[in-house]
Amino acid sequence: MTLAYTPRRRASAHRLPVRGLQYHVRTWGDAALATPGRPPLVLVHGWMDVGASYQFVVDALAEAEGHERWVLAPDWRGFGGTATPGADSYWFPDYLADLEALLDALVPFERYGPIDLAGHSMGGNIAMSYAGVRPQRIRRLVNLEGFGLPETVPQQAPRRLVQWLDELKQPIALRPYASVDEVAARLLKNDPLLAPDKAAWLAPHWAAPGPDGQWHILGDPAHKRVNPMLYRVSEVLETWKLITAPVLWVEGDRTDIAQWWGHRYPRAEFEARLAVVPQVERVLLSPSGHMLHHDQPQALAGHLARFLA
Repeated sequence: MTLAYTPRRRASAHRLPVRGLQYHVRTWGDAALATPGRPPLVLVHGWMDVGASYQFVVDALAEAEGHERWVLAPDWRGFGGTATPGADSYWFPDYLADLEALLDALVPFERYGPIDLAGHSMGGNIAMSYAGVRPQRIRRLVNLEGFGLPETVPQQAPRRLVQWLDELKQPIALRPYASVDEVAARLLKNDPLLAPDKAAWLAPHWAAPGPDGQWHILGDPAHKRVNPMLYRVSEVLETWKLITAPVLWVEGDRTDIAQWWGHRYPRAEFEARLAVVPQVERVLLSPSGHMLHHDQPQALAGHLARFLA
């Protein structure tokens, strides 16, 4: 058995009602650490991940900055310790509404002013859209490989609806694991650059034992269903154009979006999307895959410390 990573900063768990759901939020430090030059930092995770996933970066950021910052990381609806809505599907606007409700409750603008916001993958896309529609609330914005999705066209709508209706009729589940060590092994398989001690620490945050004695991923299987609504890039970019905060775009040198979407989403198309954002600084981490905050927490923290200063 691998010894688990030892966190430098201890997190506290909080639960609060958000739009009819009990939300779970992990925090490092408290409001006493917030200043106008060092506002609260909110970290939002990606698909099939949890807020605890940022522990390694939070630790490294404290070392890089030489002081501790108030950091908050919620679990999105249907992930981690946050309740599931009991719905058939998940809708992107709900994440925006959840984020606003969380910010209103935990770091209200009237008290703290603009915050720093960072998101990974799906969370990066949510953060970008939110920063566009609520620009006054964001001081600095960090997008960790939130590429978005391939462009769609109206002609795809009928087939997408048929696919969604058919999927609703099929049972859906996530594979269980016999032990927490098996969960850690799965994390290592997903990300070969993840250190074994970090995988051992993440495993009991990413999954939990069930009544059947097996370990179950803390993610609602309904997240795997296709969304019946098309991803309209033109609408997304209209929000990106409105971002006023400086943006730090971070990616890994081993990430290849062609492996995910092939010719449906060429790299050149993403570059054209990012070009509409007014202020963008780019960083490439090496060696790193999609899970930047796992693969290169120290390097990422160094860039965050400089960018957020």
